[in-house]
Amino acid sequence: METSGVSKTELKKLMKEAIISALTERKDLLEDAVSEVILDLKLGLAIEEGDNGEYVTEESIISKLLV
Repeated sequence: METSGVSKTELKKLMKEAIISALTERKDLLEDAVSEVILDLKLGLAIEEGDNGEYVTEESIISKLLV
């Protein structure tokens, strides 16, 4: 198996260029990622807000879902 003689600095530069190129050409990828992060944060905040320490049984939840 042949290995290439790419230095750490060269590899870092190539990776940086590839990422910049991908994000420049496909802005939708970054927008989608940021949108998903915001939704995840909002869900986490809603869960924290709704957590009041009171719990219900599984049977209670299932009975309400089946009505």
